[in-house]
Amino acid sequence: MKKLVVLFSALFCFAMCSFGQTEEAAAPQSVSFEYTTYDYGQIQKGSDGKCSFKFTNNTDTPLILTNVVASCGCTVPSWPKTPINPGESNVINVKYNTNNVGHFTKRITVTTNKQDMSTIILTIKGQVTEVTEVQDIQDETK
Repeated sequence: MKKLVVLFSALFCFAMCSFGQTEEAAAPQSVSFEYTTYDYGQIQKGSDGKCSFKFTNNTDTPLILTNVVASCGCTVPSWPKTPINPGESNVINVKYNTNNVGHFTKRITVTTNKQDMSTIILTIKGQVTEVTEVQDIQDETK
């Protein structure tokens, strides 16, 4: 009798553990970026402060970037307003105002239509130097 109870208990546990599982694993649901931090390094005051963040929709439904907001007014993002289909890639362009001299780290918050990844944080960083500082360095190396 004990063997029968143990056998039924084992069968019951096996049935409960496999309940709801399917043979195929779910497709990956993510948006992948080539990188999420862009380092300008040292750049001159007044230079081109543009960079791009390339991404791919690895989900099985269209991706919509519902909003892209920078942490301050010195950073201006632009992004695709149309849906990005599964498997497609696109870019978020960012322009930093290089008239502000000094070190900087700014964040860009990307909001999507995907519940499990509704917010993505991108970062730009670097140091803006005066043109004379760069010129002095070049003169010293001659």
